[in-house]
Amino acid sequence: MTAPTSTFTPEVPLLSPAPPVAARRLLIAYISGLGAAMAVWGARMPAVQAAAHLSSGRLAAVLLGAAAGLLAGLQLGGRVAHRYGSAKLLVMPTAALGLALSALGLCRTLPTLIVAAVFFGLAHGLLDIGTNATAVRCQEAYGRPIMSGLHASYSLGALFGAALAVVTAGLPHEALFVGVGMTLALAALASTPAIRIVARLDGDGAIKDHEAGSGRPVRTRGPAIWLLSALAAACLLGEGAAADWSAVHLDTLRASAAVSAVAYAVYSAAMAAGRLIGDRLTARYGPAKLVRVGGLIAAVGLGTGLAIGTAPAALLGWTALGLGLSTVVPSLITAAGSGGPRAVAAVAGTGYLGMLIGPAAIGALASVSSLSLALALPVLLAAAVAIGSHRALAPAR
Repeated sequence: MTAPTSTFTPEVPLLSPAPPVAARRLLIAYISGLGAAMAVWGARMPAVQAAAHLSSGRLAAVLLGAAAGLLAGLQLGGRVAHRYGSAKLLVMPTAALGLALSALGLCRTLPTLIVAAVFFGLAHGLLDIGTNATAVRCQEAYGRPIMSGLHASYSLGALFGAALAVVTAGLPHEALFVGVGMTLALAALASTPAIRIVARLDGDGAIKDHEAGSGRPVRTRGPAIWLLSALAAACLLGEGAAADWSAVHLDTLRASAAVSAVAYAVYSAAMAAGRLIGDRLTARYGPAKLVRVGGLIAAVGLGTGLAIGTAPAALLGWTALGLGLSTVVPSLITAAGSGGPRAVAAVAGTGYLGMLIGPAAIGALASVSSLSLALALPVLLAAAVAIGSHRALAPAR
């Protein structure tokens, strides 16, 4: 089986006579809103824990509920988008995400928090498929890479949400959760009339049984999708490692609390910067070469930082990881998009499994060795991304 072609190559016909600028702007708004909601939830999670008097174990149960809802939403979203079109997964999932975020701020017992977390994760998964599948169609209509820039809007939205959480740190967390959640829900409902712009990208509202104009059957399973899924899991394991272990890693190197907190910030900034220029680099060099070089930058950069073992070297290593991995997921989603929403769901779902399982695996390895040695896992997987990118992303002959 040949690897899926990139959907922005000239052989794919344009779906509209002009780039759908309005649809792209609407997508940016939805993706930014998702990033902001996730950042608010993550940044004020300690306040949720304190308000409900949760132990670490009980908080883990809430997070497990969110993870279960996310994986269910990804799988359900793939089926819904395949049958009815990805535009159906924008307004209602965003409104549901906002309502669930509001509920998470108001809940004070473990059972209610778990229920709200499940719905929050479910809405996240549905919206993730809706935005990514629509982004693939929008990119096809543009006839050039725009996926990396769309993913950058998630990073920028998350930075805005995190900054908002810092500014409102003196206020009760429920005010922030309800304020952001209701704003998100009302904005989504207000955008309903504009969804027809996005719906045009789906044609009659459902993905056809053959790729547009290619005559090739849509592939939602098989070695090509499995390889893309494995690379997504490897990449997102690195992202999970940065989120959960970068500050801890700096702390083990006897860095101050302020310097330790900077580790994830420089990683996130590097990822956002890489995605902002990723589309131009993809158009110039192609996704396979870009991902290969990015994987090497991530592996060599973080590996060197771990080997040197000083705080400045570690900060440079986490920066290199963010920059190197920045365009991997957008490129993998683009490649999976040729198989339709269910293929996107398969790749995204496996990727999120890597993000959920990876930090725990690193913790287990660190318990029997050292954290620096355990962090060799994302280094090895970044190298695997570089090696596997040629077969996964090279254009089919």
